[in-house]
Amino acid sequence: MASNTTGDLSESKFLTIAEVAAMMRVSKMTVYRLVHGGELPALRVGRSFRVLEEDVNDYLRKSFYNAG
Repeated sequence: MASNTTGDLSESKFLTIAEVAAMMRVSKMTVYRLVHGGELPALRVGRSFRVLEEDVNDYLRKSFYNAG
């Protein structure tokens, strides 16, 4: 999981699975697959998951495909 330099999570923004799906323009099931497959770090809150916005951005940066 990506963390800021201070290790303080109070500055971090947590997103729901639905928010991550909307941000990435994929289905919620795709986000669940990424979380359960270990590709996208998440933490469990009760019966739902929360994903750090920074982790979503890191995932997208690493997944960028340069065609051509």
